[in-house]
Amino acid sequence: MIRSSKSWWGRFLFQDKGILPSKRLLMIFVLLSIVLWLFSFWGIAWNFVIGINVLVLLLSLIDLFFSPKRKQIQFERTMTEELERGLSYEMTIEINNTSPFAFTYSFVDGLPLSFGRPFPVRGNIGKGEKSQISYETTGTVRGKYEIKHLYFRYRSLLGLWEKQMLVDLEQTIKVIPDLTETRSFLEDAQKFLLYEGEKIRKYQSGMGDFAQIRSYVVGDDPRKVNWRQTAKLQELMTNEYEPEHGKYMTILIDCGRIMGAELETGNKLEKTLEASITVAAAALKKGDYVSVLAFSKEVKKYIPPAKGMEHLQTILHSLYDLHVDAVESNYGSVFSFLDTMQKKRSLLLLFSDIRTFLHEEHTLIYLKRLRRRHLFLMIGIEDIHLIEKAKITPNYVKIAMEKSIAQQEILFKQKAKRKWESQGLQMTEARGEYLATAAVSHYIDIMNRHLL
Repeated sequence: MIRSSKSWWGRFLFQDKGILPSKRLLMIFVLLSIVLWLFSFWGIAWNFVIGINVLVLLLSLIDLFFSPKRKQIQFERTMTEELERGLSYEMTIEINNTSPFAFTYSFVDGLPLSFGRPFPVRGNIGKGEKSQISYETTGTVRGKYEIKHLYFRYRSLLGLWEKQMLVDLEQTIKVIPDLTETRSFLEDAQKFLLYEGEKIRKYQSGMGDFAQIRSYVVGDDPRKVNWRQTAKLQELMTNEYEPEHGKYMTILIDCGRIMGAELETGNKLEKTLEASITVAAAALKKGDYVSVLAFSKEVKKYIPPAKGMEHLQTILHSLYDLHVDAVESNYGSVFSFLDTMQKKRSLLLLFSDIRTFLHEEHTLIYLKRLRRRHLFLMIGIEDIHLIEKAKITPNYVKIAMEKSIAQQEILFKQKAKRKWESQGLQMTEARGEYLATAAVSHYIDIMNRHLL
């Protein structure tokens, strides 16, 4: 395609600047052509036909004088610089018309293709008016993006010709993990730990220093009831104790090939990132030190240990653009790196796929060495399809074979887990939607039992 034809095609696709005929003008020419075709049966001359078309075209150009000049329209985009993945956000385009002419418009913002694109947005602006136009969009893929242009098209009230502008509005936008669960924990930890609507996974209160007096919930130790406050407030109150702070926790995030497996919403890595940030927030809120290590074939990101809620922003800004690598994870290399970096006793919280990890027999050697100094806990996401296959009724031979293989795989996993757990290496699994809850619950349990 030659350069000029590319330019015209780009104009029709909101990708260039210039002047275009509107649908109204094209319809006028279609009707004019039909009328002239009917008159052709009476033998009108071709010169008359051409002259009429040229005259109509020239008269239509008068419409351009009743639309604003490009310099008379100013634009400003207002948006949130950080969007959480999968959540809807509002973008605002402010249009200032300083001309004496009203016009109708349509525009396409230069968002990446991974964003929700409710375009074109249409409307009209009066003479000398300023208008704010809002639309909603959703970022579905984490990362950092550049938004460079706004493609704007407008016409006068006659609407015969359209002017198209390529407006430079360069801005940067980040799509970060969904922090809904993190906010839920920080707002109300007890409510966050409500597991499947049946049982509350609460802080244990058997040891440690006195922290606060709170309302009694089902499952609390009756011996911790504060009867004086109960009588005063006419509500059952209980004492809450917490362990000493200043412990170390290292979060290990697997970014290998298997973590790209799709779930109902997102993939395993997406759920792992959300759970990692939530458990990091829980530890930082309690005054512990948190470090994070992301890896696949080699170490991708390492965030040294620090405490304080401001460290959560450091973790978030370092991990928001992590993606799955199309390689197998090298656990041995990562554990060797960790052995040299983390000298103090720490809780090693590994988010990975347990079934894949159990096949790495040589990794046990590195973990035995780490186990002498650190406490190891691995959390994975349950394979729902495997569990469903194991429970299915075998009505046919093919289904019976599938059920048999699924049960065999589950038995292998249970046997291998018992082998690793006998070495003091704990492993657990949870459904994707409860991964953050399970991680925080196990962290609180370990801290309250003073296992570090």
